Amino acid sequence: MTGPADRALIDRFLEMMAAETGAAANTVAAYRSDLSLASQVLDGGLARADADAIATLTHEWRDLSHASVARKSSALRRFFAFLHEEGHRADDPGTALPRPGTRRALPKVLSHADVDRLFAAIAERLAVAHPAANDLRLSALVELLYGSGLRASELVALPRGAVHPDRPFLILRGKGGRERMVPISDRARAAVAAWRAHVATDRAWLFPSGKGHLTRIRLYQLLKALAAEAGVPPDRVSPHILRHAFATHLLEGGADLRALQAMLGHADIATTEIYTHVDAARLVELVNTRHPLVDLAARDA
Repeated sequence: MTGPADRALIDRFLEMMAAETGAAANTVAAYRSDLSLASQVLDGGLARADADAIATLTHEWRDLSHASVARKSSALRRFFAFLHEEGHRADDPGTALPRPGTRRALPKVLSHADVDRLFAAIAERLAVAHPAANDLRLSALVELLYGSGLRASELVALPRGAVHPDRPFLILRGKGGRERMVPISDRARAAVAAWRAHVATDRAWLFPSGKGHLTRIRLYQLLKALAAEAGVPPDRVSPHILRHAFATHLLEGGADLRALQAMLGHADIATTEIYTHVDAARLVELVNTRHPLVDLAARDA
């Protein structure tokens, strides 16, 4: 059976999945089933699984279809990455899991019009003599999510002084302890400055809540409410989707893939290349307007 330690961590992981990625109920249920079954195979020791335990699971899956193995592997990889990122493990054993070669799903992306609607709703809230502190906080959160591509976990845990008024970047320590430099727009710095005026100087976090900082679940809820207010389907808006929008819209605007990799904090550029799908229309237009054969066809006409 699933041990109490595994069960508690699986619950926390699935809570994060729903909050940060907007995972559907069926997806969460499938992840819960796969993780619970794996925990049972390992006698409740999934969270502390080592290479031998991974081998045991792989052997257990030997008669399953490639699609089933891919799904189970994906669930475990995300679970182990979560444990590593949250400090429950010093390593990430997910790299030892099999990869049957199924295609990776393309990320959900917000259109420019959708993003404009979100910011218009925020602007309407702020267009009063004395904006509410929570509206200033929401403005800073969305500016940093869409303007800098921060992960939800990185955003909510920003120190109070992380964003400097006179420095157009901040240094983040992301997954695997890797540091990266993230550009901060003038708009985002202004939004953060307006919000920070409402944060007591003795608070450790930029977005404090209770004795700690804002949770990813609360961030998710705030974005859903904003989406509904802006007339954007709430199931299309989450912290992770705004991060995707940051990446795809930069790429559409001509950003270099390597620069985008650095800004997103991806260890492998193959992870960043998933965003190149959004550039297909622009590439087709370039071929049709810039290829030498276009000039040749014009001369022959």
